[in-house]
Parts: sequence; structure tokens; C-alpha cells
Amino acid sequence: MTDGVQNEAEQSASTNSGNNGGADDRLKALEAESDIAADYLEELLDIADLDGDIDMDIDGDRAAVSIVGAELNNLVGENGKVLEALQELTRLAVYRETGERSRLMLDVSNYRANRKAELEEVGRKAVDEAKASGTPVRLDPMTPFERKVVHDVVAAAGLTSESEGEEPRRCVVVQP
Repeated sequence: MTDGVQNEAEQSASTNSGNNGGADDRLKALEAESDIAADYLEELLDIADLDGDIDMDIDGDRAAVSIVGAELNNLVGENGKVLEALQELTRLAVYRETGERSRLMLDVSNYRANRKAELEEVGRKAVDEAKASGTPVRLDPMTPFERKVVHDVVAAAGLTSESEGEEPRRCVVVQP
């Protein structure tokens, strides 16, 4: 009987260490993505003769890289379009090195962080409007990043939302 208990404990310890190993492996992979992205972006900044510092982080289940500096508005572009393109190029650079699809999030001069705060407010107002009117609230077209922020706010408020339409006119509809 002692052997049965001991074997169960050993199996549990083995399973738990396996889970930590998986988490450690995922963390190392995300750190590697950040390093590859940072190297790529540093080279790009050098080519463009732009000054900027690169910050790397892990945000939940994705690598997050930020470029901060004085005159980087050209890397953001109108409504973040250049930033979106730069993020895709950076993801491709990571893919080229790792062979794995990246969900890396890129921010320049805190554009995404500031935009996220704005979108959270848009989401809260849409929730309030949907609750008050009892009818669905359709928001303006948004990028995938922007839609996710709004979907998260709506879900946290206990309502549902869905994306409708085709890119680039895809938008969020908040259900009452």
C-alpha cells in the first residue's frame, strides 16, 4: 500500500515538473522572440538613422517589444498603419529565425498603450449605451488589436460582442 501512495506522489511530482518545464520552455521561446525582434528593430533604426531605445517584455502569452524615443511618429503613421506594418515585418523576421508563427506585439512611443486606454473608454461607453438602449451598438471599424481591447472590456462588463464585416471595415458590435 505504501508503494501505491509513493508511486502516485512520484507521478504527481513528475507531472508537475513537466508542466513547469513546458512553461519554462514557452518563456524561453518568448524571450527568444523578443531578442530576435529587438535585433531586427535595432538594425532598422540604424538604417533609418533614428534614435530609439528598445524595451522587451513578456505580456501574458506573447512577447512585447517597445521602441521609445523622441521623434518616432513616422514609425507609427496615421492611425497606427505604419506601426501595424512594422509589427508584421518584425513577426516575419521572428518567423524566419524560429520557424514558428509569432504573436509579438510591437509598440512605438507608447502609441498602443495610449490607444488601448482610449479604446477601453470607447468599450465602456458602448456597454453603457447597449445596456441603456437594449439594442446592439455598432462601433467604427478597427484593427484586430483594437477590436480585441474592446471585446475584452465588453466581456469584463458581462455582455457579449462580435466582429462583423470584412477587413479593413471590420467592426465590433456590442450586444445588450
